[in-house]
Amino acid sequence: MIDLREVSVTYPEAVRPTLAGVSMHVDEGELVLVVGPTGSGKSTLLGCLNGLVPHFSGGVLGGRVRVAGRDTREHRPRDLADLVGYVGQDPAASFVTDSVEDEIAYGMETLGTPPAAIRRRLEETLDLVGLADLRDRPLARLSGGQQQRVAIGAVLAAGPRVLVLDEPTSALDPVAAEEVLATLARLVHDLGYTVVLAEHRLERVVHHADRVVVVDDGRVSDLLRPADAMVTSPVHPPIVELGRMLGWAPLPLSVREARRLAAPLRRRLDALPAPTTPARTPPTEPSASARRLTVRRGAVSALREVTTDLYAGTVTAVMGRNGAGKSTLLAALAGALTPTLGRVDIGGVPPAELRSRERVRRVGLVPQDPGLLLYADSVQAECRAADLDFAAPAGRTRGLLARIGGAVQDTAHPRDLSEGQRLALALAVVLAGRPRVILLDEPTRGLDYPAKRRLVGVLRELAAQGHTVVLATHDVELAAEATDRVMVLAEGELVADGSTREVLSGSPAFAPQVAKILHPVALLTVADVSAALEPAS
Repeated sequence: MIDLREVSVTYPEAVRPTLAGVSMHVDEGELVLVVGPTGSGKSTLLGCLNGLVPHFSGGVLGGRVRVAGRDTREHRPRDLADLVGYVGQDPAASFVTDSVEDEIAYGMETLGTPPAAIRRRLEETLDLVGLADLRDRPLARLSGGQQQRVAIGAVLAAGPRVLVLDEPTSALDPVAAEEVLATLARLVHDLGYTVVLAEHRLERVVHHADRVVVVDDGRVSDLLRPADAMVTSPVHPPIVELGRMLGWAPLPLSVREARRLAAPLRRRLDALPAPTTPARTPPTEPSASARRLTVRRGAVSALREVTTDLYAGTVTAVMGRNGAGKSTLLAALAGALTPTLGRVDIGGVPPAELRSRERVRRVGLVPQDPGLLLYADSVQAECRAADLDFAAPAGRTRGLLARIGGAVQDTAHPRDLSEGQRLALALAVVLAGRPRVILLDEPTRGLDYPAKRRLVGVLRELAAQGHTVVLATHDVELAAEATDRVMVLAEGELVADGSTREVLSGSPAFAPQVAKILHPVALLTVADVSAALEPAS
């Protein structure tokens, strides 16, 4: 179905190829997972499969890419649309209509699909991706995860035989992500679709894959069995990290497999003293607070009478399904949204009453779309501008970027960065100002595991310096590693609020992989397991 022969890609002004010497063959009816560090070339590899590279991206394509016999040199993306469906990292950028139903129908209309077939496929697709109840909803009023599902549905409705997806679950809550991945698995196994996807949250997807390719510094491995790929992959989920630490072979890829192997470990851990969380005495005054906060968007109540206090020196995760109100809460705390009812205070003052310069020093928000914060024409210029804006020492922003995102070229334009690199740059820009309250909306979208660990280190350091950090996230592994407290929203209401261990360990939806493997032992991360075993070893 897909055949690559000695493929290389070199972008204009690049010092070396982004991809080099790629040869592989994907059979029809396979689900192939592309893994690798942030910025390693995964998105470029996917773009080669439908002609985005080089027809849209520019640069020089060497070698040959054929999909069902069609050479992508000779066929532009529109010429391959009936064969290859592509969903990029930013689904909203692909929207051309205003509502869910119209967007899903649009692709079929452009391909000349008969009206009766459009109606039938529309209904099937709405059910397939769980959007039937939102069919009339304006796209602008959807959450990021809901927009992701619309983009996937619009591609599926056009009826391609090959689906190419870049980070398809990055904005989805755990339950919605599993629904999407189960849908993809059904398309592969029941209908014979060929699916190629890149994903950083491997804990969600690696057990669904038939084969895996590892991209590292522009080099692409052979197609490997998932367990074999995870033995040496530079990025791997917690379940694999735990298996490597304990010497399990073959490495488990699913919680079911790992629980069977972990029975002796659970007995050993259960005999040890239960882990304790040191009690903290919070400051007398909260650094941020909400009192009966209600925010309505049209007829929808995005938040309903939320009351909470946030304190200096803590990292808090705000979790919940897509559309629960997480982004709305952060926007209200940042002063970007005016409460319909109730009150928000930052250091005792409503953020809307602060002047812009004072507000950004008290509270900084990184939205789901990091590009909204980036205006310069190079990484270097963006970092210098942030240092000047915040009167920070020269190089502070660039140093933060290096810590979070690794090696990023100074001369690169922000729009040419990978999604993870662009997010790392936006995080560095906001963190350079060291606002007392730091609000991050889906801060690990597009980040690999090493980049997330670096981010966790930065956030913990900021908390230790007295900052208040709040993360709206679907990333349960991030919450387990980085936070002290978890708040869960549902339908705009605060339904759970407690320590991270208390909230996550007993949740079937939000428990991290290690907690699922070890239940009822209340450990959340591989580091927790290592620390628990250390005194006994």
